[in-house]
Amino acid sequence: MAYLVALTGGIGAGKSTVASVWRTLGAEIVDADQLAREVVSPGAPALAEVVRAFGPEILLPDGALDRPALAAIVFADPDRRRLLESILHPAVQHLAATRLSASQARIAVYDVPLLAEARKALHFDRIVVVSAPEEVRLRRLIEIRGMDAAKARDRIRSQATEAERLALADDVLDASGTLESTRERARLLWSELLKRAGASERDSA
Repeated sequence: MAYLVALTGGIGAGKSTVASVWRTLGAEIVDADQLAREVVSPGAPALAEVVRAFGPEILLPDGALDRPALAAIVFADPDRRRLLESILHPAVQHLAATRLSASQARIAVYDVPLLAEARKALHFDRIVVVSAPEEVRLRRLIEIRGMDAAKARDRIRSQATEAERLALADDVLDASGTLESTRERARLLWSELLKRAGASERDSA
């Protein structure tokens, strides 16, 4: 079985950059955001649950989920967001467990924003938190993603706090600097993970 690594970080921290580097180095990346899209594809049981909870107005004419409409509801109301999470998290966790357990890679990485929830259902050999100060993340969301400042702050504050993420970490990757410095730190940490994966294989032999 692959050595399982959870990769997490707040929006704008640089998690996707790290995942991209690791993919080129041989990791199999299982992306929680992609799984979340899969579990609400037309005909999926989780989509039917979401429609029951939020109403048919969150569907497009072709039966697909109207993501902006749903996002407008849940990001404005913490209780509604928690309701959505209670529907999506079990479905995503089940799919993630299936994909990770089937991985033939030496290291399989679960790229997951909401790590605390994922840990309830999945075991990881290592947890990596990509970290950057809130002001850096805010600037990236505004300058790189073109987000409105107020909306960017809302997105940041709708997630776990940095302290909550760091409390779960086995490794912290500082991504507050340049893009290239983050990539280099990702490459260095990957080398360490390969060593740990090798040691795990020897211990289980």
